[in-house]
Amino acid sequence: MKTNPARAALKAGQPSVGTWLALPDPTFAGLMSTTGLAWLTVELEHSPASMETAAQCFAIIAASGCVPLARVPWNTVENIKRVLDTGAFGVVVPLVNSRAEAEAVVKAARYRPIGERSVGGQLQAANFATDGATYYRKANDEILVVVMAEHVDAIKNIDDILSVPGIDAVFIGPNDLHASMGLMPAFESDHPEFQAAVKKVFESARVHGVAPGIHVADTAMAKRRLDEGWQMIAVASEVGFMLEKASDVVTSLGLGQHGPIAKY
Repeated sequence: MKTNPARAALKAGQPSVGTWLALPDPTFAGLMSTTGLAWLTVELEHSPASMETAAQCFAIIAASGCVPLARVPWNTVENIKRVLDTGAFGVVVPLVNSRAEAEAVVKAARYRPIGERSVGGQLQAANFATDGATYYRKANDEILVVVMAEHVDAIKNIDDILSVPGIDAVFIGPNDLHASMGLMPAFESDHPEFQAAVKKVFESARVHGVAPGIHVADTAMAKRRLDEGWQMIAVASEVGFMLEKASDVVTSLGLGQHGPIAKY
């Protein structure tokens, strides 16, 4: 059975850098899986991707040797179960704001005795290059479970959230976190409340043996976060990379004005 190198790196205290896939297209997933990034998160929360398209992306990413993750639309058993049963190596769950919500994530994502994940399907075992019985026996050691801290309620309850057994990483969504503070969405700011929240999540993660993660806009910001000790770093998205490069070309050739660049 394949192992999950992204989870292994995080568990060993090492960094793991990837990006978001916002386009519902297996072709883009295949291309991005050749870049050398450790993992790719298929976006199901803020994209038109279907479960069928996501499953195709998981298979292509896994076959390339990259790690396929999925951000589900919401913290429900159905969402978590379906992405894992269709071959994702891990799940990123948005807006986990309480201990009870964190416990629900683990319950849905882990098999017994840690959780109560239902048993079934073939795609998950195929992506791990194994049989169903072996997958069932070893999945709890390979599936990466990530909860997102992206609301002021999550910051308030962060110690209760990260003390739940079975959580591997906590990932800050800075845009939603800013918005929950009544601020403009942004990857970064000097606002004291945001800075204090980021520090609190990082320190709590260290106390509870959970890998700290955060979404960043570019390589400069990624390097700074890595130097600070953050482990799970998502740099922009494939859409952001594409638009930024295209914008640079348009500007360099003097071809006219362009719209704002979406980095995520």
